[in-house]
Amino acid sequence: MTFAFALCADDFALSPAVTAGILEALAAGRLSATCAMTTQPGWPEAARAFRDLAPDADLGLHLNLTLGVPLGGMPRFAPSRFPAMNAIVPAAWRGALPLDEILDELRRQLDAFEQAFGAPPDFVDGHQHVQVLPGISDVLLCELSARGFAGKCWLRDSADRPQRIFSRGKHWGKALTVAALARGFRGKARAAGFALNDGFSGFSDFDAGADYAADFATFLTAPGPRQLVMCHPGHVDEDLARLDPVTASREAELAFLLSPRFEEVAGAAGARLMRLSARLGG
Repeated sequence: MTFAFALCADDFALSPAVTAGILEALAAGRLSATCAMTTQPGWPEAARAFRDLAPDADLGLHLNLTLGVPLGGMPRFAPSRFPAMNAIVPAAWRGALPLDEILDELRRQLDAFEQAFGAPPDFVDGHQHVQVLPGISDVLLCELSARGFAGKCWLRDSADRPQRIFSRGKHWGKALTVAALARGFRGKARAAGFALNDGFSGFSDFDAGADYAADFATFLTAPGPRQLVMCHPGHVDEDLARLDPVTASREAELAFLLSPRFEEVAGAAGARLMRLSARLGG
């Protein structure tokens, strides 16, 4: 049996070195999507590089509410820097997030995307999966609908079915936790007219010493009909080391994607890359 899957590199524009690594993978035809952090100073240059490369891949907005600083004032949510995810989750479930500030920041990030890239995003997801959280997901769906994006861009469903998760045999704790956080997101998004992936994998321990090829093989196990796999390739620079704890494992992921082992693992699984927007008609 053969199947098609989308492979999305997270964190485009996070740092110059991460951007360079993702562009290498795009140029090699080893990715079908990447998602951009428009809060980062390197985003305009990254947008130009993507446009000049013109890869056959989707470019999305990676909604960021947990890394660095916002594009505008958020005195209650982020008086100096964005809060950590472990502070956002309980506030989201209590209904205690300042959604007006989050809406304003979402608008700024969407505007920054369109201003630099010259077009709306092909899809929207979230750094650390913030897009699925209660309150944030409602604000997101409302704003995207107001912009006329329903039926034109797809959304990342970060959840998968438990049977698929357990079939992969690894990283099921993270996958089940995110699936629980995303409960209800898929139904709301579909009711609002948005297409989504069906099947999601790619959870990792970010261990640079692990066999990423073996992990990647599990990502292709028990695929859904529109399987989306996330990855985090890139090179390491001082900006990345200052901003994010995930560093050396990005080099390992990129090395795998650019190597013959990628084709060997995908071929053994009967998997081929697809552009999800083409599959969904978005």
